[in-house]
Amino acid sequence: MKLAQRMSRLGTETAFEVLAKAQRLEAQGKKIIHLEIGEPDFETPVNIVNGGSQALLDGYTSYNPSPGYDDLRGAIASEITKTRGIPANADNVIVPPGGKPIMFFVIMALIEEGDEVLYPNPGFPIYESMINFCGGTAVPMRLHEKKNFNIDIDDVKNQITSNTKLMIVNSPNNPCGSIVGDKELEQLSVLAKEHDIIVLSDEIYIRFLYEGKHKSIASFPEMPSRTIILDGFSKTYAMTGWRIGYGLFPEKLVEPISRLVTNSVSCTASFTQKAAIEAITGPQDDSVHMVSEFRKRRSIVVDMLNKIPGIRCANPKGAFYAFPNIEGTGMSSTKFANELLQEAGVAVLAGESFGKYGRGFIRISFANSTENLIEAIEKISNFVESKN
Repeated sequence: MKLAQRMSRLGTETAFEVLAKAQRLEAQGKKIIHLEIGEPDFETPVNIVNGGSQALLDGYTSYNPSPGYDDLRGAIASEITKTRGIPANADNVIVPPGGKPIMFFVIMALIEEGDEVLYPNPGFPIYESMINFCGGTAVPMRLHEKKNFNIDIDDVKNQITSNTKLMIVNSPNNPCGSIVGDKELEQLSVLAKEHDIIVLSDEIYIRFLYEGKHKSIASFPEMPSRTIILDGFSKTYAMTGWRIGYGLFPEKLVEPISRLVTNSVSCTASFTQKAAIEAITGPQDDSVHMVSEFRKRRSIVVDMLNKIPGIRCANPKGAFYAFPNIEGTGMSSTKFANELLQEAGVAVLAGESFGKYGRGFIRISFANSTENLIEAIEKISNFVESKN
């Protein structure tokens, strides 16, 4: 069977490959501490589970409108207005099964062969994969360690050409845990307006903030009409397997993106949407508790990593990842991650998984118990020592 040539341009998400490798080792009897997957280690709150269960009992098992149920779209619009301080219309909200479809649909709808897309690097690997798959040219905006994994605005200015059509912003960032500062966001908004660039603002980690207050690029003057806000339920409410995300779109994109939903996945599961309404409108105690726990774990992980010779780790301001520099160990990121898994039983991701500017780093998810995190970092310390 011969695959279409475009399949050669489609990448993957390494976290799932490492997870599979780690699970094979577990099947052989080896103990593995999982720090590779970006998934909260908490159960979906009971009120949300009950909401989904009741929806099933009430018969919400059929097709529904491709953009989503009106009551959920309204609740999401209210949530966006509250959290971003911008007016949001329910008619501009689309609810696909997850955040990734929004990335895919936006790039498919906007990017022609040869169009350029600016994206953060190190960054979520699916950005680059989907840009390439759709025939675009992926242009990496480097996140500099010396700038706390932020952009250099002069670099970005020099990267913009007449072919630049889309800019992806991710704050808080995966894998670095960094936040795009208000000044940089404003500068990016000015560039977007000057060069007629659409912005996809991935704000999936908005509630995982440990310092400061979230600022959306959509909140700057004239930006709502050229910004897509991506958010969802997977991280905030530990609903990764429920598969539901949402986007707030400029009016001109609502119909074409809805058409892409219809042509691909038809709609998002009805009972999942009803559970999502409970997530947004119900008690937020579990979500607040989860963020508080991640804040505590962040301190433990960063403090312990910075005591290991050859490793330095910036303090992430958001999300639930540490992105330590391991160049001082003398190993490449890939070698470090592979041998750490095989020899110490700790699963992490090599920085290259997040783009070329991730070389020399590894990503550690602190979505695991404090006990396991302490044991894992001790194993990392012993592993590094054994290589010297």
